[in-house]
Amino acid sequence: MRLAQDYDAEFRHLERAHILGQASTIEHVRVHALMFAWALRQRKASEGLGQILRIIGAATKTALGLVPMGNTGGSNVSPFKPMPIPTDLQRILDMAR
Repeated sequence: MRLAQDYDAEFRHLERAHILGQASTIEHVRVHALMFAWALRQRKASEGLGQILRIIGAATKTALGLVPMGNTGGSNVSPFKPMPIPTDLQRILDMAR
């Protein structure tokens, strides 16, 4: 999506990747780092700051199971709010278990 310069779609893909990866500390931190890089490219300071805080949270809380499943990971939502998981992503998560 970045090549097509559809930055909103790029972030939506990162949100979906966040849902899929948030059970793994490495993947959870990786997606937040990618969201931080997106915020830098888009010059969105509030998103960048939110991602710094979320990187710290992902690195320290994921292994303890302290993540709200389904949360999309952007700074536009509370980092503590569980959210419904889209059906297609739930199928992928179910197959991975």
